[in-house]
Amino acid sequence: MKRSKTFPGSFMVTPAQATVSVGTAAVILFFLTLTAGNAAAFELRGHIKPQWKTTNIPGDSLLQDFSDDPSHDTALDTRLNLSSSSGDWSWRSDYQLQARQGDLLELQQRYPQFGFNTTALTDDDRRILDLSHNISERNDRVIAHRLDRLYLSHTSEKTVLKIGRQAVSWGNGIIYNPVDFFNPFDPAAVDTEYKTGDDMLYAQYLQDSGNDFQAVWVGRRDEDDDVTQDVSSLALKYHFFLDASEFDVLVAEHYDAQIVAFGAVVDAGGAIWRGDIMLTDTDGEQFSSAVLNWSYAWIAGGKNMTVALEYFYNGFGIDDGDYDPQSLERNPELVDRVERGELFTLAKNYAATATTIELTPLWLLNGSLFRNLDDNSMLVQIFSEYDLQQDLQLLAGINLPGGSDGSEFGGIDSAVADETLAIGTSVFAQLAWYF
Repeated sequence: MKRSKTFPGSFMVTPAQATVSVGTAAVILFFLTLTAGNAAAFELRGHIKPQWKTTNIPGDSLLQDFSDDPSHDTALDTRLNLSSSSGDWSWRSDYQLQARQGDLLELQQRYPQFGFNTTALTDDDRRILDLSHNISERNDRVIAHRLDRLYLSHTSEKTVLKIGRQAVSWGNGIIYNPVDFFNPFDPAAVDTEYKTGDDMLYAQYLQDSGNDFQAVWVGRRDEDDDVTQDVSSLALKYHFFLDASEFDVLVAEHYDAQIVAFGAVVDAGGAIWRGDIMLTDTDGEQFSSAVLNWSYAWIAGGKNMTVALEYFYNGFGIDDGDYDPQSLERNPELVDRVERGELFTLAKNYAATATTIELTPLWLLNGSLFRNLDDNSMLVQIFSEYDLQQDLQLLAGINLPGGSDGSEFGGIDSAVADETLAIGTSVFAQLAWYF
């Protein structure tokens, strides 16, 4: 059995030490602000987002035996963001009250072997601090609350230091982003306003030239509830400029893998080119991933328009279009990253495009196409964002998957003959009120 390594000084956190109530954590930050200075300024803001989704389940899908067709799901996301600053010190605490109810949630709750976790609520089973609690839980309904941000920050002219639950985003992908391996968004996610936070230490040093160094340590608990290097991450990134172009160099140890990545952003011909190359070594096995995209903005018919084209190479993916359970078992590195929420794709080669049309200053129409180049399946997504009034936005759209049986978007093979795990057309809507 592989022996877990602890950090220097035998740093280890036990379950009792790691469990902190939501209220206790907020009180700690409040007193930290008071000790930082007497001129603390507080700011409270947030949102309430009710959501609705209905999904068709194809007739040849195994899920027909376990869920209503069409399935109906509703959700509510309430967020309260409290922050305070005093001189160079500041802190932030984001409270979430979340509720989910519906058929796909029940499917995920009762049959987790199907792997449908898109409706599940975020938990803290592997984070250092347990700041989540389920208020009520049934097969088809979950109500929970948690702290998604909880950090103390010190900022000077050239440095930034943060400790606690926070989020960091790296990489130059627009749709697919292999270098963003800390809680990335699903490429098909529509609401990307808040990224899930992790318990981490973050440091940044800004040079006079505008270049900067960044360092991140993300701590996690293993199956024995100990914070060990085997399941944690340490990453260093240098971001620099050459003329009008930007470049990144990143090195990291992430779980049991060593990562080296290179990225660039270049302005050419009025368009923006972005790209990343990531090399991963895990247990002596090497994987390479890459993303390259092109984006352009223009005015047509008096309307602002943007378009992005992207190619993604997933070095952990399967290139023969066979995603049956046996094939997935032969690709444990892929499965591990999908289960951890770092990857959302099964194949190696993808092409995608995203277009936005500003119909009016208050109404945006968006269209995306995700294409699996290895099995020729695809997902078409169309959605609109309409500002009904100040601080009130309606988001609505449709997802149209397509492909042959056994393909990624057409429905991968199940363990039952002639039946897939296909999910069909879905329609969704969200109303967001900000305060």
